[in-house]
Amino acid sequence: MKKYFQIFALAGVMVTLSGCGNLKNSSLANNATTTSNSKKKTNQTTNTSKNGYTVLLKNGTYQISPISGLTATDNDNSVDTREIERGLINISKNQFSPISYIFQEGQYLKASTVTDWLARKSKNNPSGLNPPEGDKKNYNPYYLEEIIEQDFLTGTATKNSLGGMSLGLAMNSVDYYQKTKNGPQYQMSISRATQRSEGMKMANEIISRLRKKKTLKNIPITIGLFSKTSKDSLVGGSYFAYGTASTNSSKITNWKSISEKTQVLPTIGNAKAVNSNDASSFNSFKTSIQNYFPNISGVSASLRYRDGKLTQENISITTQFYGYEQIQSFTRLVLSEAKKYLRNDAPIEIKIGSVNEVQALVAKETADSDYQVHIYGGE
Repeated sequence: MKKYFQIFALAGVMVTLSGCGNLKNSSLANNATTTSNSKKKTNQTTNTSKNGYTVLLKNGTYQISPISGLTATDNDNSVDTREIERGLINISKNQFSPISYIFQEGQYLKASTVTDWLARKSKNNPSGLNPPEGDKKNYNPYYLEEIIEQDFLTGTATKNSLGGMSLGLAMNSVDYYQKTKNGPQYQMSISRATQRSEGMKMANEIISRLRKKKTLKNIPITIGLFSKTSKDSLVGGSYFAYGTASTNSSKITNWKSISEKTQVLPTIGNAKAVNSNDASSFNSFKTSIQNYFPNISGVSASLRYRDGKLTQENISITTQFYGYEQIQSFTRLVLSEAKKYLRNDAPIEIKIGSVNEVQALVAKETADSDYQVHIYGGE
């Protein structure tokens, strides 16, 4: 079992929670009354965008979940991390409206508890949710790779109570294993049907365990099932189902399916574009900016679809120039060509940078917003 820490994890979570809001323009609200000389601890909330959650701070500090980064194996794909968090936030909005609830990263599941849950079930670990390994001929894979928790509070910063909880269960689509120590690595594909059946079974077992805690006995608990990609995938996985155990219920009886797809452009190998028009628009955009400067190393895009609709397009442009006027001029071109070729009804983020640093950002945060431009180190 290994716990991974990412340098920019906290910043990524805060951007996700803000619903693409700008946190530097946030304000603190609902602060407990205190003076600069007071030693009394206070709670605050950050107000983000109109579509995002208000986030609870304790004594001015963002509360990180103690189970963040825990995984069952060492075969984790880092591109999944933000998708697991982002997707669960979107699922949670169906049950816990940002208008009525305050967000806090999960604080009720302990690291030791989740470590046992992610491990294999055995005589020494009867609470393990993954099956015993089996033998060389009948190997049982790790189905469950990761659990994340998100809490939703009612009330104010100074006086609140837990109103609900969401959990994301990250299910492996591929499990990597060795038949002998230091031997060759094998891999076993896990079908979506198996992910679904195992995930639903584990979800109800987890809910049953949580209901034994007094604090969690009478709250709605939403669980999303996330399909992780292979460890060498360039795109993150996605949620494929979710459900909610209502107050006092120890299981989810109604599961809803989610249709999400993520794709990298240009497509790799024989992969077909999810939407041929989006692929064509990106190729036109790419060609137009590559003709401007001879020293552009690469242009790629990651597109996310939900129910066939484009919900986010992130474009990365790698350059080999550093001059201030070069960057200024090129950024203006990117803005012009983005307006000409790219979709105007989806959020778009275009990062321009060298291998070592981001030089400029061109982005529209919502489908109906205007592009904003920021050149790093500029005036």
